[in-house]
Amino acid sequence: MKELVIVGGGFAGVWAALGAVRAQRQIAPDAPDVAVTLASRDRWLTIRPRLYEASLDDVRVPLDAVLGPAGVARVEGEVRRIDPSTREITIDGASGARVLRYDRLVLAAGSQLHRPALPGIEHAFAVDRFVDAVALQQHLAALSARPPTSDEDGRFTAVVAGAGFTGIEVATELAPRLQELAANVGAGDRARVVLVDGASMVAPDLGADARRYVEHALAKLGIESRTGRTVAAVRSDGVMLNQQEWIPAATVIWTGGLRASGLAAQLPVEGDADGRVPVDAFLRVRGVDGVFAAGDVARAMADATHVAPMSCQYAIPMGERAGSNAVADLLGQPPTPYLQPNHVTCLDLGGAGALFMQGWEREVKLTDFWAKTMKQAINTRLIYPFRGGVTSDRMSRR
Repeated sequence: MKELVIVGGGFAGVWAALGAVRAQRQIAPDAPDVAVTLASRDRWLTIRPRLYEASLDDVRVPLDAVLGPAGVARVEGEVRRIDPSTREITIDGASGARVLRYDRLVLAAGSQLHRPALPGIEHAFAVDRFVDAVALQQHLAALSARPPTSDEDGRFTAVVAGAGFTGIEVATELAPRLQELAANVGAGDRARVVLVDGASMVAPDLGADARRYVEHALAKLGIESRTGRTVAAVRSDGVMLNQQEWIPAATVIWTGGLRASGLAAQLPVEGDADGRVPVDAFLRVRGVDGVFAAGDVARAMADATHVAPMSCQYAIPMGERAGSNAVADLLGQPPTPYLQPNHVTCLDLGGAGALFMQGWEREVKLTDFWAKTMKQAINTRLIYPFRGGVTSDRMSRR
């Protein structure tokens, strides 16, 4: 029996496992020659794009409900070491260290928020992991009970560092929540959300038409912007921006920048600026035998000119392709190239609606109600895995 091990229980890892099982059933339905094992730090697939939302209900899917019916084994623990020379990984689990041997490996360990070495950065909240989102929710719920210290104490002020997609979604979701919390204690006029970014404009990756829509949405929700500014220091009661601007704020949320899992750096290849390892058209890590990579750890080309962004939109099909190619490789079949030229972007704007954009130039296709409907469909249905095993013609509800 050949061993395929997948590292990571996020979008890329889960779909790699399902893609591997499906490929094996298609190639050798009567001879299951490949055992598929997924190693993950916990028992959940966290629907990470939803962690900015006001409700955290159903943002975690039990991995066993997805992998068990498909016949995928799961090992829980933190992967500490990858050794391509011996084809082994070392996992720290509840019962101690464990070594898994592989014939093929799919590295799908994802990414994490990059927190720069700023004074007081530990005071900043985030929406990168489930535990981060829970901590933020608990903090917000406790704001109304905090005694004010002065008229300018910043109790209902939030500073969101990063005016990219995540920062905008956090800010537009947070603005009405803070207004409601403040109104509950007779301080409705003191709710304030400030977006801070070093770029000269909010949403610098958007085109002019889309950006105007976003700017209108921010104005509608009363959200302030500090563009061309950076955070110099964070404190529990506010932030200091460059040029010595102090903003009193009980809530500071850091959203700027992702970096690939540090496990990628254990492979004997040079990563890019975000720590992603180079892969070929079949998602094989260049220069490392027996190892594939998918999702946020892989620097893969979506088409001839565009590198696949770090997002579930790319992690899901990339994982599926890496898993199926790893099995094809083990069973002596030709791999299939990864290609994903169709690019869409859906940006939630809270109570101000949403934007649905198409193409790498992000041409606006839907706004307001229909864009919001599309965003809700993506967040609550289309990025969730099928929980009934692997069927012959589909694996998910994408």
